[in-house]
Amino acid sequence: MRKDQLRRRLLLTGILIVAALGLLWLQQTNTTMTFRQRMLKTIYPALMWATRLGNKNTMVLTHAPQKAPVSFYDLQATLTNGAPIDWALLKGKKVLIVNTASDCGYTGQYKELQQLQDKFANRLQVIGFPANDFKEQEKGSNASIAAFCERNYGVRFFLTQKTSVVSGALQHPVYRWLTDSTKNGWNSKAPTWNFSKYLIDEDGRLTHYFDPSVSPLSEMVVTAIQ
Repeated sequence: MRKDQLRRRLLLTGILIVAALGLLWLQQTNTTMTFRQRMLKTIYPALMWATRLGNKNTMVLTHAPQKAPVSFYDLQATLTNGAPIDWALLKGKKVLIVNTASDCGYTGQYKELQQLQDKFANRLQVIGFPANDFKEQEKGSNASIAAFCERNYGVRFFLTQKTSVVSGALQHPVYRWLTDSTKNGWNSKAPTWNFSKYLIDEDGRLTHYFDPSVSPLSEMVVTAIQ
């Protein structure tokens, strides 16, 4: 048997075992999640392992700090409750911007993002942008998204109103800035999938892009924030 065939079989066996254990756990768990959401939460560690093994969604881009042609601090966004984010409060902090979704294999990163926010509470602000752009994996309302995230993942970092993060007329201005090199200074990389991550430094300069399979608690992300 070829090595790649054996690897795929082992990978499939591992995922099936995790899924079976997850089903047993789900039978004992009373949550407000849908069955799909509970399953995705259970298999998240296996998904991350599998995607890293297959080198899928693992791209990382870095760039030396460079003043942006358009100031990051001229942007704005609105929270799920309708209140505007005071963008001026982001000055002097690193900002991690993530497009999120409630029905995605990467949804388990909500917990990791909150852990990252807690770890660097005084120097980092995480901002989640719920979006339904990828396989319609965020169909909820702003209120239901906020409730889901708080109840099931303990999310307390900023969550904006649901928006679009991909190129087009409905793309949020923050994502227009993040993906237009004439605005941010160097990057044109759009989100690969839900839970793509962009890091802005304390002076409003875009410095990193991390693909979805790069955990928020990975050494690469933590080192970039420190």
